[in-house]
Amino acid sequence: MNVVLCPDSFKDALGANAAAHAMAEGVKRACAEASVHPCPLADGGEGSLEALISATGAERRELEVQDALGRARLASWGWLARERTAFIELAEASGLQHLSSAERSALHTSTFGVGELFQAALDAGAEKALLLLGGSATNDAGAGMLQALGATLTDREGNALAPGGAALAELETLDLSGLDPRLASLDVEAAVDVDNPLLGKCGASAVFGPQKGATPDDVATLDAALARFADVSAQALGGDLRELAGAGAAGGMGFAAASFLGATLKPGIEIIMRQANLPALIEQADLIITGEGRLDGQSLAGKTPIGVARAAKRLGKPVVVLAGSLGDGWQACFDEGVTAAFALADGPMSLDEALPRTAELLSARCEGVVRLWQGRLTASGG
Repeated sequence: MNVVLCPDSFKDALGANAAAHAMAEGVKRACAEASVHPCPLADGGEGSLEALISATGAERRELEVQDALGRARLASWGWLARERTAFIELAEASGLQHLSSAERSALHTSTFGVGELFQAALDAGAEKALLLLGGSATNDAGAGMLQALGATLTDREGNALAPGGAALAELETLDLSGLDPRLASLDVEAAVDVDNPLLGKCGASAVFGPQKGATPDDVATLDAALARFADVSAQALGGDLRELAGAGAAGGMGFAAASFLGATLKPGIEIIMRQANLPALIEQADLIITGEGRLDGQSLAGKTPIGVARAAKRLGKPVVVLAGSLGDGWQACFDEGVTAAFALADGPMSLDEALPRTAELLSARCEGVVRLWQGRLTASGG
């Protein structure tokens, strides 16, 4: 019996690696002779770098960079030497999780540290980079990243712009002549899990700014500033990608990645499944078990269990989803290839009670699923 275990993280409880380990323990209790293939995943958001390093055997490297507020922090990135590929997670440098609630300032946070990670990748000889865009604390449309890579952004008086999205309202000149020339031959893919444009009521500032500390007035300020950046960028580049689906991802970093790095924007789960060679594992599997903290109607937008289910459906393989909770509209997931879905709780319990028991509950559910699967095979003579 070949079982593939490909969970995402269970937020605030277990990382994807730990979740896969707990699942494997349950499978082995039910069927000691089962061939178990752990394959931790992520959808481009928090934990994606960890999943890629685990799945590919990439080397973890560390670099001191600026965080979103310009302070020094040690950021990790991945180096897959055999493919000359760098894994760069925006949140490692400019992530919201590194700021306290009081420090969140969408007007002033910067992606400068992401540019520093790109510089390290280029210095290592990278020919390809996978940029993971979830979890940002920033709303500067990648302007800080460009500054770190050698671009010059100045106001009407010729002064360099201050960090952050709000300062882009004063942008007069965007000089790209100093950009690192090695970027021209770097093949970049950016993992996104949203399709928002850069501007407007569905744009980066309006939709994601508030969670980064932006007030309604700040949102208006930022949207106008990013519009100015898009105008000046269009003049410098001769093209305008502000309406591109995903341009608004990570405070507009999708716009910068596509416009200035020539990046292709793709759903994060597709990129990570490909790097993890998951399609080949699915092809050999008898059963696939995946999961994450919550399964609901919004999971169809590109969350890990649905990406796995869609890939398995193409090969006619069964998929079971184990979730911390099942929310509104979760039944729509059956149409995407999910065979069955179960919540982890084994009785009435609060979230505070459930979180420390996540590994135990996940292992127990996997044991139950495999025992049921074996019973099905026995009944059918398989």
